[in-house]
Amino acid sequence: MHSIAKWAAAAAVAAALTGGTAQAAEPIRIGAFLSVTGGAAFLGEPEKKTLEMYVERLNAKGVLGRKIELVVYDDAGAADKAAGFVKRLLENDKVDLILGGSTTATTMAAVPLVEKAEVPFISFAGGINIVEPVKKWVFKTPHTDRMAADKVFADMKKRGLTKVALISEDAGFGKSGHDQSLLVAPAHGIEIVADVTYSPKDPDVTAQLTKIKGTAGVQAIFNFGFGQGPAIVTKNYKQLGLTLPLYQSHGVASKDYIKLSGDAAEGVRLPAAGLVVAAQLPAADPQKPVVTMFKADYEGAFKSEVSTFAGHAYDGLQIALAAIQRVGATDKARVRDEIEKTSGYVGTGGLVSMSATDHMGLSPAAFHMVEIRKGDWVLSD
Repeated sequence: MHSIAKWAAAAAVAAALTGGTAQAAEPIRIGAFLSVTGGAAFLGEPEKKTLEMYVERLNAKGVLGRKIELVVYDDAGAADKAAGFVKRLLENDKVDLILGGSTTATTMAAVPLVEKAEVPFISFAGGINIVEPVKKWVFKTPHTDRMAADKVFADMKKRGLTKVALISEDAGFGKSGHDQSLLVAPAHGIEIVADVTYSPKDPDVTAQLTKIKGTAGVQAIFNFGFGQGPAIVTKNYKQLGLTLPLYQSHGVASKDYIKLSGDAAEGVRLPAAGLVVAAQLPAADPQKPVVTMFKADYEGAFKSEVSTFAGHAYDGLQIALAAIQRVGATDKARVRDEIEKTSGYVGTGGLVSMSATDHMGLSPAAFHMVEIRKGDWVLSD
């Protein structure tokens, strides 16, 4: 039985046991801060839609005999705004837990606040520094930048590509991904022979790519970033006539990247969750029914193609509410403990089993290599 159906069944029992009490009438208060507008809107907008869609469905039945009250703020991708909204969620809205942080930068602005307030927080961002070192009250759903670098370099090595040019954004997710790439490259026998950066607001990166083009021995290019930056890299790459294999990180696992890049995206390879290739997964893959269901739900509701970022929100909400259901209440410390005990959850991002030393719970097997062909994703493991 799917988790939502389980919650509905549990809600009926809980309502019979607790009906008429003040506690039963109190809503489950979930706060979220997301980058719904601004440069990271392609992350935050589908996350917001996903949370609202499933909360509305769950509220038709109730969870533990209670309604969910969802409060969402748009930080527009700004860390200072994110911090302000998190304070409001904690002090004014009195939320039971917090979801979101579409980006690494906005998430990290929230971390000290939720840790001090001792409120469970599940982030939707990719930076490994969110969960390493482990922070008691902080969890995350997406794969880390280190996992992405590992997956990309393993694929390169398999294809005989060992001399790599790294191009990355100089802030947030891009900077963290850059640092993790340098860290894990030697383990795969990869030599970084060129290392250039760009600002997320740069309208052109021709100079950086020209430097790469002039570097002797380069066999492949790896870009770490999200938003419009990677699309600009991809278009400039084609304009310069570069034919080296081009890899991107999971930060572009959205059809928006393909649309922004146009035909320049043809042949680009990247690691992504099974969600983007749901129909191509083997029938025996435990993720297949989950990602197929979520894809149908999302695309049916919004008439737009699903992205892995929508999936991060779905997984975060599912994990949080499953923990609340197991506790039977919204006691913050007990819910935190139950989130940490999440085991065998099959989500859009993969199979999740957390622990006291792992507040993400995904293994490298949760990633698939995909290649862009004719404007679509093709499974390429």
